Amino acid sequence: MTLDINGIQKILPHRYPFLMLDAVVEMERLKRIVGIKNVTINENFFAGHFPGKPVMPGVLIIESMAQAGGVLLLQEVPDRDRKLLYFVAIDDARFRRPVIPGDQLRVEVNVLSWRSNFCKLEGKASVDGQLAAEATLMCKMMDRDP
Repeated sequence: MTLDINGIQKILPHRYPFLMLDAVVEMERLKRIVGIKNVTINENFFAGHFPGKPVMPGVLIIESMAQAGGVLLLQEVPDRDRKLLYFVAIDDARFRRPVIPGDQLRVEVNVLSWRSNFCKLEGKASVDGQLAAEATLMCKMMDRDP
């Protein structure tokens, strides 16, 4: 299954400038997803990170992993428009190479566990086959409005 930006926005609550996925190119229900983030110089964070030497912040690479996992898992939630996924932990985060304008970030996320309102995901982000970042993410689903 593949999704374009319109399909992603039907599932995720995120919007520009904080939407960190442009497409989904592979998806195996409840197991794994592969998303793409096209990194351009127009990204608002490049103005300050770093002037003259633009580098995508590592936390935003991690966020792209979480959003990919959100696309995968929120599809399974019938009332997803009333839910949000929140980070509860990030373990073993490693950054292996900088991500710069012009790169295409390939974000691969595997589900390690998924219980009613808690998930554990393994994420990897690469550019041209080179690992850029990896992390284990834990998220909890909460009601949008209590």
